Amino acid sequence: MLNRLKNMFFNKGKNTGYKCAECGEYHDNWPALVYNAPVYYSQLSAEDKERIASLDRDFCVIEHSDQIDRFIRVVLFQKVVASCEDLHYGLWVSLSEKSFLDYKAHYDVEDYEACYFGWISNDLEGGSDTLSIPVDVMYKGGSNRPEVIPHGDYSHPFVEEYYNGISIEEAQKRVINVLKGCNSKA
Repeated sequence: MLNRLKNMFFNKGKNTGYKCAECGEYHDNWPALVYNAPVYYSQLSAEDKERIASLDRDFCVIEHSDQIDRFIRVVLFQKVVASCEDLHYGLWVSLSEKSFLDYKAHYDVEDYEACYFGWISNDLEGGSDTLSIPVDVMYKGGSNRPEVIPHGDYSHPFVEEYYNGISIEEAQKRVINVLKGCNSKA
């Protein structure tokens, strides 16, 4: 089954690339595995999304009666063994109020750098129960999204894969699952 899907999405004879569902053309790079919202936002009812939450391209806030959850959009680069290309994730992390406000105040400031502590807030493709993996959020200023680095001492298969890399076949499998819509994107 995987070989049939691989032939459907990937150029023959190439380890990377995919056929875009939008334009039908082949692209040389893997697409980013993008999550449109933190899973906690996606779990809200339509009424609660209107009433207690706000979401835009880079920020999400959920105002529960007993707490406020704050999230920012970030990137994670997964090393792929025997490939010169990484697999990119566009995901969300939760931050403390202090870190969230600092990042928001310096959003798009070219010469500002900061490191924040956060928690992964998506169920990532290829991972099992990746919610709440602790990460460092590295903001290097400007319009680029911050990069997240999982804490190396946290025992989790996804963290081990982050540091050791994944196979080309596993990267392709993750891309195929997202392209086919097997991922909730949240």
